[in-house]
Amino acid sequence: MLDELHEECGIIGIFNGENVCRNVSMGLYALQHRGQESAGIAYTNGEKVRVRKSMGLVSALVREHNPDELKGFAAIGHVRYGTRDSGSPANTQPILVTCKWGYLAVVQNGCITNACELRAEMEEAGHIFQTSSDCEILLHEIARTKADCLASAIKTVLAKLKGCFCFTFLTKDTMYVARDGFGFRPLALARLGKSWAVASETCAFDLLGADYVRDIQPGEFLTIGREGILSESFIQKNRKAHCIFEYIYFARPDSKIFEQSCDKIRRKMGKKLAEECPVEADIVIPVPDSSTTAALGYSQASGIRFEIGLLRNHYVGRTFIDPTQNVREQKVRLKFNPIEGILKNKRVCVVDDSIVRGTTLKILTKMLRDAGAVEVHIRIASSPVAHPCFYGMDFPSPGELSASAMTPVEIAKMLGVETLGYLSVNGMRECTGDPDSYCCACFDANYPEYTGRENEKNRCG
Repeated sequence: MLDELHEECGIIGIFNGENVCRNVSMGLYALQHRGQESAGIAYTNGEKVRVRKSMGLVSALVREHNPDELKGFAAIGHVRYGTRDSGSPANTQPILVTCKWGYLAVVQNGCITNACELRAEMEEAGHIFQTSSDCEILLHEIARTKADCLASAIKTVLAKLKGCFCFTFLTKDTMYVARDGFGFRPLALARLGKSWAVASETCAFDLLGADYVRDIQPGEFLTIGREGILSESFIQKNRKAHCIFEYIYFARPDSKIFEQSCDKIRRKMGKKLAEECPVEADIVIPVPDSSTTAALGYSQASGIRFEIGLLRNHYVGRTFIDPTQNVREQKVRLKFNPIEGILKNKRVCVVDDSIVRGTTLKILTKMLRDAGAVEVHIRIASSPVAHPCFYGMDFPSPGELSASAMTPVEIAKMLGVETLGYLSVNGMRECTGDPDSYCCACFDANYPEYTGRENEKNRCG
């Protein structure tokens, strides 16, 4: 129950190459930050599609299923963080079925906001489900279409979906790729020798030595086969609505997200934060790791010295949590450790990416004071998170969001800090260079598409 935000998944696919299962596994390592609950691969040798999956990290998948022994010329992969039914092996992806068109495997990043309605309709008609995954609903819809080919069936179903999604499908001889009409989540295309590759983030291409070509466009449907690649549009929206939280928190800074450098955008946000919320302090420190780039930008713009005042431990899980103690405080102390020599007798400006509940920052503030900080000022490189997300982020209900119930002054008092400052919504948008192409609904409640659930956190399954 820390202030960690989670996104559903990361996906990758490679078509027409050698060692594709090894390369997909390597790409999943680069996307591990997008999901640590489970990992999986589907691959084809031209005759049959097979799936290998594992709970836990990509390393567990590779340990249990040696990718060098998985032979095929095309493969898709997935890392998952589920917002519901966490820990259920049934929901691991890829999901593989056989239908009237043969083998069909699918991986997804996103959230279908009308999934509940579609599922209820099919259950009423007698359909039986084995998972709570949106992907299974999609596969049922595809199987029951009257289309004359699989590509048409997929496009027909995709046009019925609401919400955000990036899908990659694999048959025995073809790969299909689709992105929702708003383009909420990132999805990119690359060349790897004679292979085509797609991935949620370009950092996966860097690891493989693939050359980024372009982003998959919102509403675009790609058919990738032996004969080449075909691009079509299956739906058009009146605007783009890229998730601005990809820049704030989710994406790796070394990735190109929505055709821009994530590192550059985060630095701009840090600099804009310094302009909007200046402070008198001796040092600027980040809450590692996602806030480091923004803190560097804040330091550069403010002239306040940048320091590493908190060290993060990446290797401690839940094993050592003692339920008889303060669990939240134990988790924070296991994860972060202050450096007394840096903090003692200093006025400290702490830059973080966001505040959800505020529990982590409250404990960190106490730790900084115990280490000798004489003042603690918090600067947040985003606006107050006050509204739930329906487009693939695991946000708490509105009642659990500090900013939905308290003013910034009240939150500062709750955290025990001298001052608290946020980057404005307009400031965030300005840093992207294309202000009207981003979704900021969790900050301003301006949802790109009406879901009927803007005032509740309601997910089926």
